[in-house]
Amino acid sequence: MQLTDHTTIPQLIRNVVKYIHPVEHTFLIHKVNDNYENISYKTALTKIDAISAYLISIGVQKADRLALMMDNCPDYIFFDQALQQLGATNVSIYPTVSEQDVAYIINDSSSKVILIGNPFLFKKVLKVAGECPSLSHIVPTFDDYQKITKDGQYSQTIISLNEVIAEGKNKLNTYAATIDEMREAVTPNDIAALIYTSGTTGKPKGVMLTHLNFVHNVKVSLIHIPHINNEETFLSFLPLSHVFERTGTYHICLAKGCKIAFAQSLELLAKNMMEVKPTIMACVPRLLEKIHDKAMKTGLSSGGLKTKIFVWAIAVGSKYRFATEDGKNANILLQIQHRIADKLVFSKIKAKTGGNLKFMISGGAALPQNVGEFFGNLGIKVLEGYGLTETAPVMAVTEFHRQVYGTVGRVVPELTIGIQNADTKEIYTEQTWQTFDPDFESVEGEIILKGPNVMKGYWNKPEETAAVIDTDGWFHTGDVGKFYKGNLKITDRIKNMIVNSFGKNVYPTPIENIYLKSPKIDQLFLIGDKQEYITAIIVPSKESLQEEFNLADSYFEEKDLFITNAEMHAWINEDVKKLSNELAKYERIKNFILKRNPFTIENGEITPTLKTKRKVIETKFSSEIAAMYQDEEMPD
Repeated sequence: MQLTDHTTIPQLIRNVVKYIHPVEHTFLIHKVNDNYENISYKTALTKIDAISAYLISIGVQKADRLALMMDNCPDYIFFDQALQQLGATNVSIYPTVSEQDVAYIINDSSSKVILIGNPFLFKKVLKVAGECPSLSHIVPTFDDYQKITKDGQYSQTIISLNEVIAEGKNKLNTYAATIDEMREAVTPNDIAALIYTSGTTGKPKGVMLTHLNFVHNVKVSLIHIPHINNEETFLSFLPLSHVFERTGTYHICLAKGCKIAFAQSLELLAKNMMEVKPTIMACVPRLLEKIHDKAMKTGLSSGGLKTKIFVWAIAVGSKYRFATEDGKNANILLQIQHRIADKLVFSKIKAKTGGNLKFMISGGAALPQNVGEFFGNLGIKVLEGYGLTETAPVMAVTEFHRQVYGTVGRVVPELTIGIQNADTKEIYTEQTWQTFDPDFESVEGEIILKGPNVMKGYWNKPEETAAVIDTDGWFHTGDVGKFYKGNLKITDRIKNMIVNSFGKNVYPTPIENIYLKSPKIDQLFLIGDKQEYITAIIVPSKESLQEEFNLADSYFEEKDLFITNAEMHAWINEDVKKLSNELAKYERIKNFILKRNPFTIENGEITPTLKTKRKVIETKFSSEIAAMYQDEEMPD
């Protein structure tokens, strides 16, 4: 069976054990105590069917919504596959959302069951369970949940996942035929998932993604990147509650029969990479920035001959990248130099990733061009992709053999991307995979899309759906971009655009990425709408600040949100002034304040995909922002 025969998510795993791998082969890899353990397809399918049997026994039917609130782990896969083959809908909730948003999502989706990943999240759900009339069952993944519920009275049935599986196994003989019938009854247009947007403005909206949306996106992504085989090991650490990891790791692995290994946490990711030795992983730019910053710092601070070798190797890597990035071959001398550079420098950096990486896929936000070029210099492929939750998500991605840094690559097959004037609605150009021209460039405008990966709409929100999918079937992304050398280049979000008091349009993201080249800066938030000049809230790199000023960890626990130390301000300003030279005068930061600690998801300042919530930050720090425009601006 070819991938084109796949139309639903349940068909993917069944196809693997029928045509690609024996059931005894490894499907999932996860950490138990101190060791990684393998889970076979056979074990997984047994648990999946047992969960399905239990869900049928409690009355779960096709199109019912079932929620999951947990970190990435095998239990997520088991539960998702169990509900998918019944034609039910996965409602994944980010573990970091507030109690109020948990209640809102459960009620908005009318979820009947929720799977909970740990005691902290369990307590969060219990606090709002009484406000959720549709919720009948709460399923913690741990067994000692009675320690938390012993004094509580809840209307819901509370049963652990292990108990669900045990009861389900006893019911399999009764429901096995029903499971098969329900799996066959799932259609491509059935809703597979409700993924709630992060809610940068207002309440989150449930994006309705069908089985066709997901499976088609997998199909065209694999046509676009035909370098993935059934022996790959993916390392999963981005949240499965987000569409990027769902499609880019989970569903891709289901389609090709790749192994999925789960990282323990972001903090332990480096350790887990060394243990798992992945061949492919999806990641976000911030992770790549941290690897880049650490490698550059180590290489340049070694001193003497080591630093000279590092600088030489990076220069050789850059020449080799330029010579080969358009699919051409480097000359013999450069090939020899590159092999030496790889042996002396690049291989040591690549070893920190486990040493087996074929490539990484970056998404969720713009990858700074200098960071992409750095990994290109090392010989580590970073394929930058672009898409939204509403597009399941992939719209464009870098080709393996042709990288144009600063772009998000070529339109994937069977989609049409247009560039439209947001005011006049004139469509400047329409591009497809087939029309690709490496010399083509377009004017800038809003990015619009047609194709089988576009969502069915927003759950119970027809007006909001009509606002983004027009009468001609175009989905309006809200992003500004253009085609450059045949590839799509993203400028920024329309809503992010700053218009200064002189009427100049300023797109924050590319400017922020310029300043983020500084190893002294961890986060930066640009301000300046309707103002004469640009200001910023800057979060210094904790590590760099501690090293430069000999600071204890307690300094970052002080109550004052902002750093007023003049020396620290001047130290950061050195890099701000230097990097400002890369920008037009009206784009340069003229004043800034230093925030002691990073913007966080928990404080509602950034989304789970690490995008800043501009309105939230501007409101929260309005007095500090106002003060920057009362102060005398810094000299150019």
